[in-house]
Amino acid sequence: MTTALRIVRLYALAIWVGGLVFFGFVASMAFRMMPDAHEAGLVVRGSLISLHHIGMAAGLIYLLVTLALLATQHDTHPIRAAELVLVLAMLVLTGYSEFSVIPRMETDQISLGGDITKAPADAPARKHFERLHHVSVKVESAVLIEGLLLLAMASIHGRDDFDRFA
Repeated sequence: MTTALRIVRLYALAIWVGGLVFFGFVASMAFRMMPDAHEAGLVVRGSLISLHHIGMAAGLIYLLVTLALLATQHDTHPIRAAELVLVLAMLVLTGYSEFSVIPRMETDQISLGGDITKAPADAPARKHFERLHHVSVKVESAVLIEGLLLLAMASIHGRDDFDRFA
């Protein structure tokens, strides 16, 4: 049963991190290949919202399974505390992006008539949108880096060479 739980949590994390990597390529390609930046933005926005839903579900699965492993004393490696902190940070950052950054970007977009690219570069709402976009990129990058660290830590299970240092 312990092995099955470890597999489930690793799959959940791999799906989330893989989605983050893939999203980077989708966003880049959308803005390069689509004829209109506004349309590309819509594709990226929709993809990001879907990624957030996947991430929140995967993060909760990872968190709950890790807690279950700790509760049953099948895995008490000290690195689990760091894993819990990282997955919680990933969930908080994802929630911040989903429930704070994106809605404020949408408010700016609506106030500018729906298409940011048609607004003057010095319009306050456009400047705010661009600042929030920068925040969004940093948040998603942080989640990806944390996810990659977490993937490395998740592989440290039942390994004698690691457990002897515990």
